[in-house]
Parts: sequence; C-alpha cells; structure tokens
Amino acid sequence: MLFDALAPSSALQLIGFADVDAFRPIETMEDARSIPLDVANFAAVRAVVSLPACRIVVMRSFARILDAAYRMPGGMVILPMADDLRANFKGADVDARFFVALRGNDECHYVEPQTNHHAMIILSPALRDRGWFDRGDDLRARVANRPALLHARQLLLDILRTASAQPLLFETTEVAAHLQEGLLLALDDLFRIDPQSDRSTSVRGERSIKLIQRIDDYVAAHPTAPIYTADLASEFGVSIRTLGGAVSKVRGMSLHQYIRLKRLWATRARLLKGGGATVATCARAQGFHHLGEFAAAYRATFQETPSETLARGRQIRLPTS
Repeated sequence: MLFDALAPSSALQLIGFADVDAFRPIETMEDARSIPLDVANFAAVRAVVSLPACRIVVMRSFARILDAAYRMPGGMVILPMADDLRANFKGADVDARFFVALRGNDECHYVEPQTNHHAMIILSPALRDRGWFDRGDDLRARVANRPALLHARQLLLDILRTASAQPLLFETTEVAAHLQEGLLLALDDLFRIDPQSDRSTSVRGERSIKLIQRIDDYVAAHPTAPIYTADLASEFGVSIRTLGGAVSKVRGMSLHQYIRLKRLWATRARLLKGGGATVATCARAQGFHHLGEFAAAYRATFQETPSETLARGRQIRLPTS
C-alpha cells in the first residue's frame, strides 16, 4: 500500500488518524469542514514533504462530504494517486482521469463516497509563473494526459520514499531543488494540453452549490423546527425537483438524509462538550423529538450510543489532579 513502506523522518511528516475527532484540528487549520459518511471504518493518513518552493501532501482520505475554502496565491495541483479514485466535485463526478488545479481563492464542495488516495502540491508564490493557470480564482477539474499523470505520480512516490529513507538529503539545497525541478517539469507535461482538444470542463454546478449553502444556513437558523421539502422549495423560490436534484448532485444523497446527517453531527458536537447537558436536551436542541428513533439513527451513524458520546465528552473535560 501507499504508506506501508514509509517511516517518519526529519524530512517526512507521517501521521495516521484513527478517529474523526483526532483529524478535526487538521481541517480547522486548513479551513475545511467534512462530514464523514462511514464513521465505523474511519481511517486517514497524511504524508507531508517540504521542498524549497512547494509543499507536498499525500493523503489517504475517507468517505465524506467536504467543503473547503482554498487560499492558494501560488497555486495548487491535486492529483489522483490511485486508479480507483471516485469523487463528486462541484456537482460533477470525477475519477482518476482528472486532476484539479487552482491559483487564487475558491470554495470547493466534494463528496467522496469511498477512501481515496490523492496528492496536493501547494506552490509558493515565489515560483515563476509557468503558464499553468489560465484563470485565477477558479478551481477546475481537468482531464489529465495519462502518461504525464503516471510520471508525476511516480515522482511523488519517489520523493516520499527518499524523504523517509534519506532525510539528510533534504538538508542539501541542491538536492531538494533538483527533486523539485523534476516535479515541476512533470507538471509542465501534465498541463501541456492543446486548448482546441482539451475536453476539460469547469465543473461548476454553481446554482446547485448556492442552494446547498442556503439549505445549510436555513438548517443552522432553525435547529429545532421540522423541515419539509415543499416548504423549503417555496422559501427558496425553486421547484421541489430542483431542490432535491441540487442536494443529490452536490451531496450525493436525498434532502432528508442530508438534513438528518447535519443534525446528527451537530448533536454529537454538543454531546462531546460534556458539561451539564443530557442526551435528551442535546437531541431536542437539533429537532430530534422522538428519542428512540434518534438513538437508533445515532448509533447507526457513529457506532456508539449518544450516552457513550456524552460520557466520553465529560471524561475528556475532567480536571486533572
């Protein structure tokens, strides 16, 4: 497997996360927010290597809904590291034929229905413009040239393995710069696509994304109220079909499933705060008034009971003697 042959070193940061709560601080630092879709099988790994003018982050992700606000003044390239990658990007399905690129600022909405392996190459603004990004502030999925993609993927693996086995080489500016230049040349090849034959599309679905944002705002503003599809469609001035289609396109599930999932996660966050809260008050504060159904849905989602989460939250906050 991708990470099995790697060991952390002075040049390679390698971190595994066994549960979502351990992973949350990483997301907070990177202005990302995810909702895991399979808590029982959660596992994530990040390997990080820094070169003179770029940072490489290779990750094993997890099934999730992900919203991220990217701020990349120097640019960013995201490459699939395995051929079985599957995701929904801004409402469109993408697979290992695609790579993603951005220079500037943009918000992105992903659904990963499974574990994926990918690499993020975050470029320094100090790098000379190589003509890769034809539009600023626009995160785009592009069809990759297959040989160029495989070459870039292999170079990334070689850099990780070298950082693991021979970290002292990265203390030599000449060696690190040489590795970086090889990677940049590989990205040159990846971006070298004839514009007339480029089948890439800027997979936007902007209208659907805006509807999702309005749903998120509405759910947050009405935590205890029942929410019905027809009422929500009327509130937003769209048809029921348009509303349901937007949620299915961007989030990969029905509107009912999505709202329930958001409320379950909000309840879990409150339970983990501990304090004097009870399971019933936390559940009712998010609109769950039938506690039996709530408990069943909670256990199915998180593989533990609400009272177990509450007890864990209280234990975390016990004063140390």
